[in-house]
Amino acid sequence: MTWQDPEAIGFMLDECRVWAVVGLSGDTRRTAYSIASLLQERGKQIVPIHPAAAQPGGLEVLGETAYPTLADVPFPVDVVDVFRRSSEAGQHADEALATGARGVWFQLGVVDADAYERVRAAGVPMVMDTCPAIEWRRR
Repeated sequence: MTWQDPEAIGFMLDECRVWAVVGLSGDTRRTAYSIASLLQERGKQIVPIHPAAAQPGGLEVLGETAYPTLADVPFPVDVVDVFRRSSEAGQHADEALATGARGVWFQLGVVDADAYERVRAAGVPMVMDTCPAIEWRRR
């Protein structure tokens, strides 16, 4: 199975601007934070997705308003980038499809073959078990 299809990677890195980062809490020690920062450096708009955004006062990460779920984002998202355990990642792929995302990216170590099949069957590009930082270096 080609989980790291070069065409899907190129599409997301080159053509997609708005990236929802699922699991981005604002903890600077977490990989999600450093990758979200890199996405911003590369000209992407990030949209933090984290349940803490539902708390009173909300949540802001890297200067962007966070939302508790993808369904709460009031504008279109191009890519849903998932930093969650593999056992929980599939639900976010389904949410990405439900909200009209143009691509789904599961981070390094995040694998759900069934979710991959669902997303691809829906005609949406998906990348799994890799990272934008790695893929930019390979190019």
